[in-house]
Amino acid sequence: MPQLPQEGIELNYLPSAAAESAQRPVRFGVLGCADVARRRMLPAMRADPGIRITALASRRRETAEAWAREYDCAAEYGESGYPALLARTDVDAVYVPLPAALHSRWAEAALRSGKHVLCEKPLTTDAQSTAALIELAAARRLVLAENVMFVHHPQHEAVRELLADGAIGEPYLLNAAFEIPSLPEEDIRHRPELGGGALFDVGLYPVRAALHLLPGPLSVVDAELSGRPGREVDTGGWALLRSPAGVTARLAFGLEHPYRCRYELHGSEGSIVVDRAFTPPADNRPQVRLCRTDGSTGPRGRVLELPAHDQVARTLAAFTAAVRADGSARAPDRVLLEEAVLLRDIRRTAALSSSERTSAAVPIHTASAPAPVSAGSSE
Repeated sequence: MPQLPQEGIELNYLPSAAAESAQRPVRFGVLGCADVARRRMLPAMRADPGIRITALASRRRETAEAWAREYDCAAEYGESGYPALLARTDVDAVYVPLPAALHSRWAEAALRSGKHVLCEKPLTTDAQSTAALIELAAARRLVLAENVMFVHHPQHEAVRELLADGAIGEPYLLNAAFEIPSLPEEDIRHRPELGGGALFDVGLYPVRAALHLLPGPLSVVDAELSGRPGREVDTGGWALLRSPAGVTARLAFGLEHPYRCRYELHGSEGSIVVDRAFTPPADNRPQVRLCRTDGSTGPRGRVLELPAHDQVARTLAAFTAAVRADGSARAPDRVLLEEAVLLRDIRRTAALSSSERTSAAVPIHTASAPAPVSAGSSE
């Protein structure tokens, strides 16, 4: 039998017992009965033959037992429910759909329990915690992933191939927006203590698009977060990012806006437009519009119609493939930290910009500038 390479395991040469392990379904525990789990993730897990839901946990007994009956799995509940799920020996990986402010605590607990982690976005609400989780997962050779699903949709790989082929020349601008209509009043995204607000919920998408499509590193030039009276969280905002080469990203996001979910890439020789960019339905056939400045694509551009894909299923497939890699699992993607730093810097820049605008409108003797946020503090 050939020797296995030191840097990773070649599945072609796995011993029979390990090969059987590679084919065994990944056993998931679900930490929390959130709406996104019910609508998207649990149905997709049940439909995947490579996944088995073995347990779920809720603070409420009736919720845990009802969901467990529906998905034919064990229920853990009450104050001990989450720790009990993490202690189970029939759980390989934990899915964390809890409110954002709880992600760091329970993702860390899952990693320390020896479980792989798929966490809803954002992974944490501060960059320092994200860095700590990345370090912990790498040290324990565990998979740590953020459930940002759109990056697994092939339409964005098609866009990256167009960019690499020079279809629009040298890119210089990305316009990206994700804005959604008003949420119910009781929605947790209206609660600051749970990590709510537009930036963490929908602003993350255009930030991640910029990281996915543009050469880096990217830094924040300017930003603004806004909220309407009666709200304790930001309900909208924008950010301007730029790379050392001068490539710019203009990002917009909001929770109480007409629906927008798209991006445009502009280059020296044309542009690319993608609608339904971040949350396309599984049966949606994406259309990528290419417009060339030389007129070769016609006055309205050329539409590239791509096959439909289920990005939820593809996200789970990518995660379980990483879990099955076992000892060769690579370190968590550094884009997790790059994204966390940009989100932090957008919030800091918006706070500073807001104070500057306020200072400009108020006589200098009555204005008091807030102290800057210290490095590593939690916002």
